[in-house]
Amino acid sequence: MEEPLVKIHYWLYPVSWLYGIGVRLRNRLFDWGYYRSKSFDVPVLCIGNLAVGGTGKTPHTEYLIKLLQQNGINVATLSRGYKRKSKGYVLATDQTDVKHIGDEPYQIKNKFPDIRVAVDENRCHGIEQLMQLENPQVDVVLLDDAFQHRYVKAGINILLTDFHRLFSDDILLPAGRLREPEEGKNRAHIVIVTKCPEDIKPIDFNIITKRLNLYPYQQLYFSSFKYGALVPLFGERKRALGSLRKDEQILLITGIASPAPLVEKLKKHTPHVDLCQFDDHHNFSSKDMQMIKNRFERLKGENKLIVTTEKDATKLKCHPALSQALKPYLYVLPIEIEFLQNQQHIFNQNIIGYVRTHSRNRNLPER
Repeated sequence: MEEPLVKIHYWLYPVSWLYGIGVRLRNRLFDWGYYRSKSFDVPVLCIGNLAVGGTGKTPHTEYLIKLLQQNGINVATLSRGYKRKSKGYVLATDQTDVKHIGDEPYQIKNKFPDIRVAVDENRCHGIEQLMQLENPQVDVVLLDDAFQHRYVKAGINILLTDFHRLFSDDILLPAGRLREPEEGKNRAHIVIVTKCPEDIKPIDFNIITKRLNLYPYQQLYFSSFKYGALVPLFGERKRALGSLRKDEQILLITGIASPAPLVEKLKKHTPHVDLCQFDDHHNFSSKDMQMIKNRFERLKGENKLIVTTEKDATKLKCHPALSQALKPYLYVLPIEIEFLQNQQHIFNQNIIGYVRTHSRNRNLPER
């Protein structure tokens, strides 16, 4: 395994040192009991990370939703709803738009309409509201991006770290990308190294295990992205990635933290990938939409299309400034995760076993 190329802004290290003092003090206050973490009668699984930026939280959350649903467990997800235009507790319905709950919760609600999807800045209040729901009652709550939200005492803390930027190779904000010191990993019950490459070597697993330096009580897993067929944003006919021709021109629109793996995947099918990159959770303006149209029109040749992520598609689909001329060319590339080293069965058993053991619903089906 090559040494990671982690960009560190060393001239900001004094600011990171001051930031670290504040974060460590806050964590100590929780550890010493001055700040209280609240437990709940419903199983709570927290999915988060130590770093800012994308580590694949949404695909891993969706994996958990599918796993729990397949075992007859009623799932609810709760997040703060980053960049939403509403405040307080909001329970999504079929009529809720992306502006009121945020792009990732909206994406999850569209893909899993049968589960409860809620947002609330106050996670304790949000869980309390979800626990009052009936017909059916909530069996488990998935907390999205809440590893630092210590006011909730989760039953299982799942910590994600990017293969290309392990938390062990990073430093605190703003010099690096860590939200809290590396020692915060000790609160995790499960650590998943995400975005592993397809050609990862057996020795890399051992190298990473040593770098992370986890405790014996912590379980370590490795996962990679699995890309589905291209799905038309306006239409029904899917396209397999293998159907892309070498002369096909792609305009890739992303508002995610780490588009590099997506670019790399598409370039395996065609070298003509023009990346139109925006900030994570970007809200597209009318000016952005015109720029996208102009860049698409500048692509050469007859064979061309626009590819975007599921998260960005939630905002593009209903955008009033989206050109009608672009709609036939717009495709979404779904992402799922798969566990490496034949770890999937062990991971699944641990999650399902915990939820069944701690559920307030004693009638959960055995499978």
